[in-house]
Amino acid sequence: MFKTLIDAFKSKDIRKKLLITLGLLVIFRLGAWIPVPGLNTEVFASYVSSEGQTFLQLMSAISGGALANGAILALGVSPYITSQIIMQLLTMAIPALERLTKQGEEGRKKITTITKYVALLLAIAQAIAITVSFASNGGIQTELFGAGQDWITYIMVVCVLVFGAMFTMWLGEKMTELGTANGLSLLIFVGILSTATYALYTSFVSVFTTGNIDALWNILIFLVALLLIFFLIAFMDMAERKVPIQYAKQMKGRKMYGGQNTYVPIKVLGTGVLPIIFAMSLLSFPQIIMSIFWPLSDAVVWYSTYLGAGSWAYSIVVGFLILGFSYFINMMNFKPDDISKQIQSNGGFIPGIRPGKTTADYLAKISKRITFFGALFLMFLTIIPTLVFKGIGGTMSGTSSLVNAFSATGMIIIVSVALEIDRQLQAQLIMKNYKGFLK
Repeated sequence: MFKTLIDAFKSKDIRKKLLITLGLLVIFRLGAWIPVPGLNTEVFASYVSSEGQTFLQLMSAISGGALANGAILALGVSPYITSQIIMQLLTMAIPALERLTKQGEEGRKKITTITKYVALLLAIAQAIAITVSFASNGGIQTELFGAGQDWITYIMVVCVLVFGAMFTMWLGEKMTELGTANGLSLLIFVGILSTATYALYTSFVSVFTTGNIDALWNILIFLVALLLIFFLIAFMDMAERKVPIQYAKQMKGRKMYGGQNTYVPIKVLGTGVLPIIFAMSLLSFPQIIMSIFWPLSDAVVWYSTYLGAGSWAYSIVVGFLILGFSYFINMMNFKPDDISKQIQSNGGFIPGIRPGKTTADYLAKISKRITFFGALFLMFLTIIPTLVFKGIGGTMSGTSSLVNAFSATGMIIIVSVALEIDRQLQAQLIMKNYKGFLK
């Protein structure tokens, strides 16, 4: 990847795109530190970092710490990502939306426009929920516009948070247009890296200020294990099953067409990190709602104790949810019937398998098996570190902040986006060489 970056900077056009992208990323990072007027950032940070708020900590890591900082980009890309997920689900349930997906570029533009409006509504809902929840525990400085003007402060906070979410979406679109990588993925990538780097920095500073050598060894052991996990994720991210396809020779006029061999790639981690995010969201949502409306109730204490992050029941339930969501997302994205029809219409077939329904059933069977192994790997990454640290009783002091920063979701996103950037830059370099050859 480093060689690809060096080669990319040698090209004037690609270098210009990379520098503009870096400039937009700098703006994104500045927005993650500028606080929203009227928010008590200390209350914000303490609530997000409190024990049991795993989902909020994940959202804060994705936004580069903007949520914990109470910054103007606190909502980050979460409204737009949630909107995309909702639209994917609705295209399966609403025939009109499904028809739009089959109308080519014009249909995709309409779906993108609808997705943006849904993201705006979600951003407004999230901003109102944040304002209402933190107004009750001193998180909003109501005296900003004078006594009796609380509503003005609330409206301003909501408007600033919504503006930050829409501005983040705009930054992602601009970076996507430049072609270096998917803009939203790049924002998440930079946000997680910045959060992890800051956690690493604070851990080393804490070790050297206290002189705790044992904590230093714990951090080094953690980093070595982290490096091995990164290699494992990269290996699994590139792993795929190649289903061979043969195309029969066809005589059209005086020319012979077909007779080529190709394959259908089915990735092991084709579902990405969505199963983990869905599972953590589903388990964290009741706790967040109860913490907002009934913060001192017995239900909150019970849920945090038995189903909160780090408990054995939480790990088991998350594992089964990841397995279920993996099959659901695979069913939503991988359409064996459509692939079978496309292969058959082009005169292709899988060796030893009849075209048509038999091919679709064969592809579905392979996809289910590969999805199972991919789900097991996601379960391993999500559950095993939690169980190990709970089993040893938290004796590895000095690494708790690192464990929160380098979550399973974050590590998978870092590796997948880094590989995507490498592929995009290589494609642009190849196109550049082709243009030079044609000249």
